[in-house]
Amino acid sequence: MSSPPTRTAVVVPAKDEADRVAATVRSALTIPGVDLVVVVDDGSTDDTQRAARDAGGYVVRHLRNRGKGAAMTTGALAVARRDARDGTAARALLFIDADLGETAASTAPLTVPVLTGQADMTIAVLPPQRTAGGGRGLVVNLSRNGIRRATGWTPTQPLSGMRCLTREAFDAALPLAAGWGVETGLTIDLLRRGFRVQEVPCDLHHRVTGTDWRAQLHRARQYRDVARALLARGVRPWGG
Repeated sequence: MSSPPTRTAVVVPAKDEADRVAATVRSALTIPGVDLVVVVDDGSTDDTQRAARDAGGYVVRHLRNRGKGAAMTTGALAVARRDARDGTAARALLFIDADLGETAASTAPLTVPVLTGQADMTIAVLPPQRTAGGGRGLVVNLSRNGIRRATGWTPTQPLSGMRCLTREAFDAALPLAAGWGVETGLTIDLLRRGFRVQEVPCDLHHRVTGTDWRAQLHRARQYRDVARALLARGVRPWGG
């Protein structure tokens, strides 16, 4: 393993988040050690791009929606190009959700174990959210049990999208799993390669998926993508 990074870049995958992304960017810029916030506008049809740029973010845009895994990869590539241009050591990569708003600064604890060399990837563990969701935990359990069978480790919140990684760890996990399977695949791939993964409590709040048909369709897509990520790694999604 190489020396730990000394600076952090925040990467924010975003689609149609014009109402919250500006607050997220401004809050992320207050995190100690953060000197760059990259927002990947993943095919938005609203003013996400403008809102993020006006708030101080560096914006990269996909002309069409390509999914979370692709957005994370694009954001990390933008950071790598900035590192190369500056001629400095690779920044740590802090991935956060675009809808965190002013609570984005509360992801700061994720950077500490990575910057001090105690972990190669940290995962945020969120408190109970202010608005209850409508899910039954099917996707979470699918991911958690799949990770346990693949690696022997049982995560608390396997689908948490708030994560900090060293550049070395991120590159080792490429290519990322598609869509909503990215977190599951990332955890399995790094643990199997001997990287150190640590969960960190963070006081974060974001928009919780509801119970209408759109929310149910979203969960169905999550379930599909997590199952595909597990199958691609030789793990039977439904046990055995």
